[in-house]
Amino acid sequence: MPTPPRSSFFARKNVETLVQEAEGESQGLKRTLGLLDLTSLGIGATVGAGIFVLTGQVAALRTGPAIVLALVLAAVTSGLAALCFAELAALLPISGSAYTYAYATLGEFPAWTIAWLMILEYGLSASTVASGWSGYVSNLLKDMGITLPRSLSTAPWAYDSLQGRLTPTGALVDLPAFLIVLFLTLVLALGIRESATLNTLMVLLKIGVIVLFVAIGISHIDTLHWSPFLPPNTGTPGNFGLSGLLSGSAVIFFAYIGFDAVSTAAQESRRPQRDLPLGILLSLLISTLLYALFALVLTGIVPYGELNVAAPVGIAIDRMGLPWLSWIIKLGIIAALSSVILVTMLGQIRIFFSMGKDGLLPPLFSRVHSRRRTPLANTVLTGLFVACSGALLPLGILGELASIGTLFVFVLVCAGVMILRKTEPNATRSFRTPWVPTVPILGILGALYLIFSLPRGTWWRLLIWILIGTGLYLFRPLLSRSKTR
Repeated sequence: MPTPPRSSFFARKNVETLVQEAEGESQGLKRTLGLLDLTSLGIGATVGAGIFVLTGQVAALRTGPAIVLALVLAAVTSGLAALCFAELAALLPISGSAYTYAYATLGEFPAWTIAWLMILEYGLSASTVASGWSGYVSNLLKDMGITLPRSLSTAPWAYDSLQGRLTPTGALVDLPAFLIVLFLTLVLALGIRESATLNTLMVLLKIGVIVLFVAIGISHIDTLHWSPFLPPNTGTPGNFGLSGLLSGSAVIFFAYIGFDAVSTAAQESRRPQRDLPLGILLSLLISTLLYALFALVLTGIVPYGELNVAAPVGIAIDRMGLPWLSWIIKLGIIAALSSVILVTMLGQIRIFFSMGKDGLLPPLFSRVHSRRRTPLANTVLTGLFVACSGALLPLGILGELASIGTLFVFVLVCAGVMILRKTEPNATRSFRTPWVPTVPILGILGALYLIFSLPRGTWWRLLIWILIGTGLYLFRPLLSRSKTR
């Protein structure tokens, strides 16, 4: 097996060189995104079906009405990582995001490993959401009297998280998941302006649906449902009380993943040093506000003990006696999931683009279409990968892998801020993470806590994934003919 020389293994990219690249011609990409576009990308990647499902389930099993406090705690944990992302995005406004940050702080092989983990955060995450999108669309079509054959709307395997094993479903392919990814791949191929516009429209739709639910629901709140606000612990750790609040925060944390996708659009931002940090932090702040208001109204309408169902918001709509609202909520969920798929795919494509520029992937991945100004071949290949994963693999196993991959990326980004403060103390920083090293250290500890709360089987699958990635890295001379630094 060919092994790269040690000097290449940990060779770092110079921060000054990266800044010059960012200030240049954007390597063929089109600088067209403003603060509104970037903030919409962050909200688009963050606010998905979790707000409509997780809030009710966590309230029923762990926190009661104090789900609002759990959401705030999760937002604080996410905010620690967001502050670190904001500093590095402003310092190194390159589309590679955490991959580029690792290249500047730790070296080539660690950067490759992080990029390999980010496939879990972006590529497999998009596949996971596509699987969920298929379920909601199938349900909506059923309400309209159209029933899709199970053999064409379900993945061939199901995942039992308790047993940690796959079982055949008898289905052939999840066709709706496949088709939505192909459609969004086409949009991404058309151009960044078209992609950002569609995402903004979907974000406005899902924000509108959430605001409508809150505005109508306020008049149906019974404040007695908020008492006790934090139910006493039942004697089982994690079942209400303080331990329930903490474990609920860990579970709900995954509803916040996505804000970091803003940094992957760095080379298509008109004012990256100013707008990237603002886009990251604003998207997280707006998402937190939407989550908290939604959860507060939901638990005020329905007693928390009744919310442990697949569609808790449906119970609230029934209590309000507004069946027409159910259709609007379902459309909002479908829009929410569509924007998540779009933005996470955009992030994956831009990371592959940066790797192609660095010579760690074939030049095909960094080739930009002369008219569309998008990495066309890269977009098509990534779209096919996501479409096939979403159509063939079960949602559960994809979700766990996406979570652990994301958390490892958060650890690296928080560490990267501390490393670059030491190695590049004089670099110009338009945004500085406050209270370093306290904030990065707390961010690392929070991410590690969540990593260790994941099932053990996920660790084994992650190890296999890393070993595959390491093998590909060692054979990369066969995958890439040239390297440019």
